[in-house]
Amino acid sequence: MDKLLIEGGTPLAGEIAISGAKNAALPILCASLLSSEPLHLSNVPRLKDISTMLRLLEQMGVAVEDLGADGLLLNSRGLDNPLAPYDMVKTMRASILVLGPLLARHGEARVSLPGGCAIGARPVEQHIRGLQAMGAEVLVEHGYIQARAQGKGGLTGARIVTDMVTVTGTENLMMAAVLAKGETIIENAAREPEVVDLANCLVSMGAQIAGAGTAKIRIQGVERLHGARHAIMADRIETGTYLCAAAATGGNIRLTNTSAANLDAVIDKLFDTGCELLIERTAITLQAPPRLKAVSIRTAPYPAFPTDMQAQFMAVNCVAEGSAVIRETIFENRFMHAVELIRLGADIKIDASNAMVTGVGHLDGATVMATDLRASASLVIAGLVAQGETLIERIYHLDRGYERIEEKLGQLGARVRRIG
Repeated sequence: MDKLLIEGGTPLAGEIAISGAKNAALPILCASLLSSEPLHLSNVPRLKDISTMLRLLEQMGVAVEDLGADGLLLNSRGLDNPLAPYDMVKTMRASILVLGPLLARHGEARVSLPGGCAIGARPVEQHIRGLQAMGAEVLVEHGYIQARAQGKGGLTGARIVTDMVTVTGTENLMMAAVLAKGETIIENAAREPEVVDLANCLVSMGAQIAGAGTAKIRIQGVERLHGARHAIMADRIETGTYLCAAAATGGNIRLTNTSAANLDAVIDKLFDTGCELLIERTAITLQAPPRLKAVSIRTAPYPAFPTDMQAQFMAVNCVAEGSAVIRETIFENRFMHAVELIRLGADIKIDASNAMVTGVGHLDGATVMATDLRASASLVIAGLVAQGETLIERIYHLDRGYERIEEKLGQLGARVRRIG
């Protein structure tokens, strides 16, 4: 099993390009199920989760053509197996996103309850209730969600009010609704930029969607969708991760093929640490101060501070001046990285959903273990700062969400290598 060996102490410097967003690409790949015509996608990141999703789609009958630098071409004309088996989806919770499209176009679906990172409960009840409101018959048994559109007419538009803000729930219901009869209104919808990117792709395929990016989305069902071309948005979490890495190491970097438009909360906190940032239309430059200032954060749904950046800011606060409180409100098990950071010499005290982080003069390299995707990123940042060598085990988590991370860090001057 691969590991990452980092020799810390080198400020990051230079320029790299940010990849396409994993959390936008996964639902958009599933959108290919909604049409019998080809969907041409560019700026698709080459990640483990993406390859898992493509294998899942292929076993359903979707033809996938890799066009290299030109992206991917997906054609679901031959869709004939509306099944997402456990052995293919157990490592990736985003597999639930095939449920809505399969039900809308094929009229039935059998989808294994998803797995993924062990950072807390990710209930699928919101997906199921929404589909039931649209007339689907849904049964959960033996670890599978079995859904069928009742009658010959398929799904019917409905007003859906979710009990909680759920990104994948919003995306699943939006994809189901685009082929439903009549109008569907999703209240308490997720406002994340990735939801907007999916909506933009669906609209390019002929869907009628209004309000994406707000708490109320209106979808007018159409009879069919057609083929389209779509470029996946830049990964805002990858962007934030590299900005945090540069800040923690006292570096100076420029990130291209990205935008600060979807990163307001993160950018504001980086300013608070004392970093200087230059914002361009498709690039961001960060210059770190001699010593960062600790900043407190509270995670919440977009546009507030993203839970997917909490671990990275914990690593930043580990070497900042002063103390800060990090409050996690989204997932109950998302402080598992704190124990590993403490192994590197960090001063962190956990109290339920709060973490008190007091900056220390330096961290020391050690062997640590990644527990989930973003926890892995926090350990990389800490390893880049720590004196001596840090060995990160179980980095398959990193490969799920960061494209060529050791190569990109190497371009910025980091001493990082992958070992078997």
